[in-house]
Amino acid sequence: MNHENIRNVCIIAHIDHGKSTLADRFLEITGTIEKRDLIDRTLDSMELEQEKGITIKLKAVRMMWKGYQLNLIDTPGHVDFSYEVSRSMAACEGALLIVDASQGIQAQTISNVYKALESKLTIIPIINKIDLPNAEIQKTRQDLVDTFNFNKNEILEVSAKTGEGVKHLLSEIIEKIPAPKKQKESELRALVFDTFYDDFLGVVASVKIESGKVETKDKVRFMATKIFSQPTEIGFYNPKRQKTKKLETGEVGYIATGLKNIHNVRVGDTVTLENSNPTPLPGYRDVKPFVFISIFPIENNKFPNLRNALEKLSLSDAALSYEPESSVALGFGFRCGFLGLLHADIVQERLEREYNLNLLSTTPTVEYKVKLTNGKLQMVKSAVDFPDRTKINFVEEPWILLKIISPAEYIGNIISLSEERRGIMKKMIYPSENKVFFEYELPLSELVYNFFNDLKSVSSGFASLDYVFGGYKKINVEKMDILVHGRIVEPLSCIVLKQKEKEIGGALLKKLKDIIPRQQFKVALQATINGKVVAREDIPAMRKDVLSGIYGGHRDRKNKLLDRQKKGKARMKRIGKVDIPQEAFRQILRS
Repeated sequence: MNHENIRNVCIIAHIDHGKSTLADRFLEITGTIEKRDLIDRTLDSMELEQEKGITIKLKAVRMMWKGYQLNLIDTPGHVDFSYEVSRSMAACEGALLIVDASQGIQAQTISNVYKALESKLTIIPIINKIDLPNAEIQKTRQDLVDTFNFNKNEILEVSAKTGEGVKHLLSEIIEKIPAPKKQKESELRALVFDTFYDDFLGVVASVKIESGKVETKDKVRFMATKIFSQPTEIGFYNPKRQKTKKLETGEVGYIATGLKNIHNVRVGDTVTLENSNPTPLPGYRDVKPFVFISIFPIENNKFPNLRNALEKLSLSDAALSYEPESSVALGFGFRCGFLGLLHADIVQERLEREYNLNLLSTTPTVEYKVKLTNGKLQMVKSAVDFPDRTKINFVEEPWILLKIISPAEYIGNIISLSEERRGIMKKMIYPSENKVFFEYELPLSELVYNFFNDLKSVSSGFASLDYVFGGYKKINVEKMDILVHGRIVEPLSCIVLKQKEKEIGGALLKKLKDIIPRQQFKVALQATINGKVVAREDIPAMRKDVLSGIYGGHRDRKNKLLDRQKKGKARMKRIGKVDIPQEAFRQILRS
């Protein structure tokens, strides 16, 4: 098709503002899918997406409308999946900014607008859910004007649920979104913006053709990995895969490479023809994981299955990183890096459902920078790797720039919560009469430990947040070891703030006391830092009633039996070992 008749556009919005529902109306009105075949949130094809009501993976679909080819990419709204939004924008010339008429501008709304502006996209602002009885259309329109300097007349009103205003929106996309630019280069250059693995087709790369064209007869080369491939299939999403003979400049589609090694194709790579050597496309910045969690298979013989599952999952999830590790208590597993706790939960659920694995995950940690006395820098992702205190010059922890939008009545609660979590306020402004916008610097470790849930609690669910990485700052932390009967249990070691060591140690030991089975002797549980005990709990011994078979008789007989029991327990305490069952580890790590 003539590139002048192509429009590439993505949908961006805060979570639950109606992106996927709007995509449904597009599919229905353009006749891409028959109405009888439509389901709610058709593009959210993953089982987890339907269950949780959120978009996890970006989805591309081709639609035809009035002689124009519209390539639409539906994107996630949750902050943990914002990297998917950035990748989508690189394959588009325009963005549809959706704002819920009842909720107004939220944290991700602001973040997505700035990303779209950085990507130099044409933005069409849209007020959605105008059919709701509590819709505040005029107020939302004014907020968009005040916050982003949009022209009042360019803001469209639609109801993705009823279809009101959607046909007009399709016409506006054709009118306002520019066609893909005609490139000077005539050689094939295609940007890989997503990948996944198919058992029959091998690695499948979702691409946008920046220049040139590709046909099934062509042999292609991936410029970053220097791998050659003879495509087994070329096509586009409709929304299912549909074969075609070729993809041309400006079009969005897929190339089934036939490659079985998933490391041969990378997101952000440039695809070209076998003998061509054009200038590679800029690609993407590497995504840096923020949160680290160890994942172990409950059955140790499933370790190879876990490795294969992580390899295939990481192909479609560029933000997932993993490296092998082993534990005396838990066996072999992987230290995995994620962008947030929701990201971690989704990955673990996908591993369990799609690959039939039973998994155990440890408590989340962040990556610390440790400057050693010899001048070297060490990155520490878990307490097990934390160096000896005598070798440490100083430690730095990651901080984030946190943006919170909330109704004005919750100002006090949010300030209190942020200050409790060591937050430093940088900005507080009122974008409208009833809303307040906060900007805080906050340690990432505080965000990891239930900050989002606590924020929802103190704001009755109305506050929303977004964050970006802000750098590292010095911190006074220590490695806390947990001793059970004088023996260090490495999987329970953790990195704690100096001023919170007693509180955290005490809480952990109380949990352990309830979980570890009682022994024939008293067992001491200790939390230590640099050999100094900061908290202690004791598990009392199980006592057998040695006098149960004695009725009457001289008191000395009873004392002799009690003394023998006492000496036996003292001996067991000296030489006895406490074997902590795996189930105890699972319970304490889940808590």
